[in-house]
Amino acid sequence: MTAPAIPTLPAIAGFIAAGGSPVAIADAALARIAAWDDPALFLARVDPHAVRARAAALAAEGPRGRPLFGVPFVVKDNIDVAGMRTTAACPDYAYTAQEDAPAVARLLAAGAVLLGKVNLDQFATGLNGTRSPHGTPRNPVVADCIPGGSSSGSATAVASGIAAFSLGTDTAGSGRVPAMACNIVGLKPSLGLVPTQGVVPACRSLDCVSVFALTVADAAAVLQAMAGAAPEDRYSRAAPPSWRAAPAPQPQWRLAAPLPAQLVFDSPDDAALFDAALARAEALGGSVTRVDMAPFLAIARRLYDGAWVAERTAALRGMVEQRPEAVHRVTLGILRAGLDKRTVEAWEDFHEAAEARRLARALFAGVDILLLPTAPGLPSLADLAAEPVAANSRLGTYTNFVNICDLAALAVPAGFRADGRPAGVTLVGPAFAEARLAGLGAALHAAAGVTLGALGAPVPPPPAPPDLAPDEVPLLAIGAHMAGLPLNPQLRRHGGRFLHAARTAPLYRLHDLGNRPGLVRVAAGGVAVAGEVWALPAAGIGPFLAEIPPPLGFGRVTLEDGTTPLGFLCEAAGILGTPDISATGGWRAHLKAKETS
Repeated sequence: MTAPAIPTLPAIAGFIAAGGSPVAIADAALARIAAWDDPALFLARVDPHAVRARAAALAAEGPRGRPLFGVPFVVKDNIDVAGMRTTAACPDYAYTAQEDAPAVARLLAAGAVLLGKVNLDQFATGLNGTRSPHGTPRNPVVADCIPGGSSSGSATAVASGIAAFSLGTDTAGSGRVPAMACNIVGLKPSLGLVPTQGVVPACRSLDCVSVFALTVADAAAVLQAMAGAAPEDRYSRAAPPSWRAAPAPQPQWRLAAPLPAQLVFDSPDDAALFDAALARAEALGGSVTRVDMAPFLAIARRLYDGAWVAERTAALRGMVEQRPEAVHRVTLGILRAGLDKRTVEAWEDFHEAAEARRLARALFAGVDILLLPTAPGLPSLADLAAEPVAANSRLGTYTNFVNICDLAALAVPAGFRADGRPAGVTLVGPAFAEARLAGLGAALHAAAGVTLGALGAPVPPPPAPPDLAPDEVPLLAIGAHMAGLPLNPQLRRHGGRFLHAARTAPLYRLHDLGNRPGLVRVAAGGVAVAGEVWALPAAGIGPFLAEIPPPLGFGRVTLEDGTTPLGFLCEAAGILGTPDISATGGWRAHLKAKETS
């Protein structure tokens, strides 16, 4: 059997299920490395015999439920792999890792097959991919443009089809800008969700291990396999019990985008591609509100001019002071600037960061997702060479604030300019909102009219919501808790995820209680009422119910398909004197009628 030409996780799983061997998948990946023939890509290869031996051992064991069984991947060379040298693209810094970083260990335990370690902007300082003594990895999509950085090799290995996924790191956008540059997906998880133990620090308090993949669903599956706190990692933290990475689609979204005056682009094409992405988001059920980005753009400017520069310097002070000749000249200039930072300025930065986080919490209390351009545009290699600092800084316009504000982000392709340069959009949400971002991100990616990386294959349709899990209970929402409405965050906070639209059996009347509806079962004259079925962790039912004010409560509601999930019901006494809105057929239709009346 021939290994799949497009190494997505479903394609590999299907190949294995049909009797294919992980050895064939490994051989195909090794052949792609040889055919790609880029000396600037790998900084260390796993010996091909060892790759095949690992694949053969997996084949002998069988899948055993491992979600990444036989899947080839690479890691950025600032992440430890036991027995391999970690260089961070600085040969004089190199050391041999004694153990795997937790992220790598978890992926190997999930059945993945490591191919090697790939190039990066030295010490993960840069967003362009050209700051390495080993050269610049070739952009598989548009050869005369930068590959993006600092995770340059991680992105190009996926876009070229060598690896099904890769690990990068992200402090200021290094897991998002290369995704745009290479027409792939870049997932920057919440701070601490994936341990950064075993990662050469850039800004230790802001660093994340990120994922590059051909599809949103693949990136989410990789994140699911490696997420979780590590007891020895001072910055790791546990996700909420109901957290999942798998895409969680919704029929309605409350979206935000920057004020038009706050958007900067390299060309009219870049601007048009972002506008088109916003239009696609609206077509997918999004309502877009323009918001003032000034506080977030302001905190972003402090990332390379304040306390976090000193944090970078602290991590590499020995190299800066004792071996400066070994450090890339641009990187050295940045790191030396940190030696002169004052503590009083650091406290000013920290207080401003706290204010920016407060404003972010306020923003996401009213919207589900913030949509941004991933970058103003993609520079050519010549553009970057002409302005190495200014062009790099411009790439971080919409990325630098995200980690400072403790947010999650997902970068997806958004189309191509007339000159062939790719563009992208980034979805930003609060910490641990990865499933929500993936739900919309997968749909936007599928609707963008692009292909996967540089491989020419179509983007698959977004995945359907996962079936009800054993620990989940179906709940019918018929009012303000539905997707895109004001109380939906309360439902999601308790772990709710959308399953499907639904209608009740014609047994009910619906009343307007003010800011929410009241559903009452009647003996005669009932109508069918539109709603949504959500999955809610069983452990969340009690705490959620405790937040629901009278006269509402939970009870069994009969749907038109005969099922009887829990649902919001109103005490009969609670509807006395309130308008009967049953004729509208549902709360959304009632709200729309009120808007037009």
